[in-house]
Amino acid sequence: MARRPAAAAPATPPENITDIDVSSEMETSFLEYAYSVIYSRALPDARDGLKPVQRRILYMMAQMGLRPEKGHVKSARVVGEVMGKLHPHGDSAIYDALVRMAQSWALRLPLVDGHGNFGSLDDGPAAPRYTEARMAQAALAMTADLDEDVVDFEPNYDNQFMQPKVLPSAFPNLLVNGASGIAVGMATNMAPHNLREVVSGARHLIMHPDASLEDIMTHIPGPDMPSGGRISGLEGVYEAYRTGRGSFKIRAKASIEQVSARRNGIVITELPYMVGPESIIAKTKEAVQSKKLAGISDVLDLTDRKHGTRMVIELKAGFDPHAVLAQLYKHTPLETNFGINNVALVNDQPRTLGLLELLHVYVDHRIDVVRRRTTHRLGKRQHRLHLVEGLLIAILDIDEVIQIIRAADNSAAARTRLMSIFDLSELQAEHILELRLRQLTRYSTLDLEQEKQKLEEEIAELRAILDSDTLLRTTVADELADVAEKYGDDRRTELIDVEQTPAAAKASAPASGGKDAVSSGSLEIPDVPCWVVLSDSGMLARTTDRSSLLHPSRRRRHDVLRSLVATTARGEIGAVTSHGRMIRVPVIEMPAVEIAGGSVNLNQGGKVKDFMTGALQLEKKEQLISFVPLDQVIALATAAGRVKRVNPDYPLNRDHWEIITLKEKDHIIGASAAAEDDDQLVFISRSAQLLRYDASSVRPQGRTGTGVAGMKLAADDTVLSFSVIPASAHDAPAAAVVVTCSAGDETLDGLGYASVKVTDVDEFPAKGRATGGVRAHRFLRGEDHLTLGAAVLAPALAADRRGAARTLPTELIRRDGSGLPVEQPVEAVASSPEAMSRAALALLPN
Repeated sequence: MARRPAAAAPATPPENITDIDVSSEMETSFLEYAYSVIYSRALPDARDGLKPVQRRILYMMAQMGLRPEKGHVKSARVVGEVMGKLHPHGDSAIYDALVRMAQSWALRLPLVDGHGNFGSLDDGPAAPRYTEARMAQAALAMTADLDEDVVDFEPNYDNQFMQPKVLPSAFPNLLVNGASGIAVGMATNMAPHNLREVVSGARHLIMHPDASLEDIMTHIPGPDMPSGGRISGLEGVYEAYRTGRGSFKIRAKASIEQVSARRNGIVITELPYMVGPESIIAKTKEAVQSKKLAGISDVLDLTDRKHGTRMVIELKAGFDPHAVLAQLYKHTPLETNFGINNVALVNDQPRTLGLLELLHVYVDHRIDVVRRRTTHRLGKRQHRLHLVEGLLIAILDIDEVIQIIRAADNSAAARTRLMSIFDLSELQAEHILELRLRQLTRYSTLDLEQEKQKLEEEIAELRAILDSDTLLRTTVADELADVAEKYGDDRRTELIDVEQTPAAAKASAPASGGKDAVSSGSLEIPDVPCWVVLSDSGMLARTTDRSSLLHPSRRRRHDVLRSLVATTARGEIGAVTSHGRMIRVPVIEMPAVEIAGGSVNLNQGGKVKDFMTGALQLEKKEQLISFVPLDQVIALATAAGRVKRVNPDYPLNRDHWEIITLKEKDHIIGASAAAEDDDQLVFISRSAQLLRYDASSVRPQGRTGTGVAGMKLAADDTVLSFSVIPASAHDAPAAAVVVTCSAGDETLDGLGYASVKVTDVDEFPAKGRATGGVRAHRFLRGEDHLTLGAAVLAPALAADRRGAARTLPTELIRRDGSGLPVEQPVEAVASSPEAMSRAALALLPN
């Protein structure tokens, strides 16, 4: 048998080896990688403030129907859908992005509602198979109207699905939630802000496109961190808002409390942004072991979900807590530096943007979204109106329509016949042919006419929006206001314009001396004499010295002072509130201002509103009445005419306490030091009755009790003001005056008062306690009550509610005379700072 020839070997393919330059290939590959990281991973879009992975997560959750009212689903399911359809990267990157959008301490307004262990500042989250997620309420605003052609779509990585290039973003997410990311050769780090403030700034820019940065900063004064804290020094914030780059210091919110019967401690209730309790504890122990910190006995973390952040740093006996706190700020993350680097994508190009540019980009995007949505809705309604008009034509002769359709050989012939007989368009004829017989019962002429009228009205409204740029901008602004009302909340981070350091007095070493002694170093703040001032227009501060105060001829805005207390930088004063409480206030926690040329500029100080919600923590409807010294007898009066002098036997281990028991609906209207028995207590009622008598008529009491009857009032009368004229003012002629302002029920707010009168206080005879007093102001026709009354040290100063100076009549009028007309409203009256300072110094021990 012949042997079969061997099979021929397959031909070897020719080699195809290309020589390339390695350095050129590396440059090209690295450039492509850098572009991919910059545009597809690390940097957010300036319009919706989202990175691609975040945008894909929200879009896919919306497509999956994971709305807030629906149940949670496994996070792994969301990650799988995003990875399989839209995001060609690893599941860990997707899950990390989803977790961050659910963390309330990372985002000012979370976009994902997480269920389960989503981690903490010190620990990571559980695996995606253990956690569940759905869209948060705010995410609905980010993805709203996606089905109305408001943004452009693009194919996914394999061209099987479409995804939005940008989300509609009904609020400025980039500014509200901030962003952070590291790309190749560039990075971004943007601070969170308050939604209400950002929306207010955006609305102002919408209606005033030429607004300046200073105009916008009146609406957006600074960042607002999710964790709260205090931002000290706003120069870096302003620089970042102007250039896109800057830095500021943010520190924890701390208070000095007595944590045990014989030991003080530092209580931390708010931490700097992205700083956890464990890192604070670790750094504190490390600093103690390295001898950088002294005076600390223990650090306790009492943080929980119910009470929030609470860390207690217990101190050793003999150490000044303020000095220890200053060292903690220096050596631990209780004070950190936040560097702003506003880098975002604008038209697919990375740019560094200031606050004004960021808002412009968002506003332009939102205007475009609303314009496209309006155009889409207009087209839908025009299309529907066209069909309704066809139905109206056909239903008038429905029998003939049915006959034409029955007689036609096919649908095309029927459509052509309908178009020719009834003058219908092809769309109208096709719509009539597609109707089922059972639908004809719904289409009565009346229903169609009503639908047509409604469509025409909506079309007119939509066309008006598209034809008017002003109306379009108004629509965008109104929608932003609705979002802020629905999702906004109050500011959490306190802004301190003048950079401050808490009291860092040199702490005394224990009696044994030695290694625990604290050196003062650069942290020490001298316990120098200073003033604490509170203006009637809502500003407060402590001065850096007690050298001089404002001369009347050099008066500026906010110089009408409600309170002025002589104290020291590390001392404490009391804050009297309308609810009859006294709150202990460390002077060092108040913003410091300089006295320049005898002038105090309180514009550098703090706002009472911020101080009340921060340091004072007032109750609902509780108001700050005045500051008083804690070591002097004080006198206070209520609107119902009660009066009380309180001995300074206050508890040492409490931050606040009651100083009078108030009856229902009664409240404090005035409080001041009244240490001398021959001090004068002066009441002025709304019906223009004035009563004055010596303080000796009111015996000093302890903290409990309701006080005694101070002034007898008519049934419908109340005490309008209460003042104390110090004994030191009795000797000088016209040393004190009474200022009264009258009005009638028909006087319009903001249009001034009917009359203002200034009278020497000696014109009013002294009477006994609990009497009705004497008339202080004769009402003219149309006047029936006082709007303002005060007994103050001369010369009296006046202002409006904003702090702008107002002029008082120079002529002294008799006590029962009528007032003189004024052109501008007088809404606050006080002694001159010079006179107040002399009275305050007279209270100090020799």
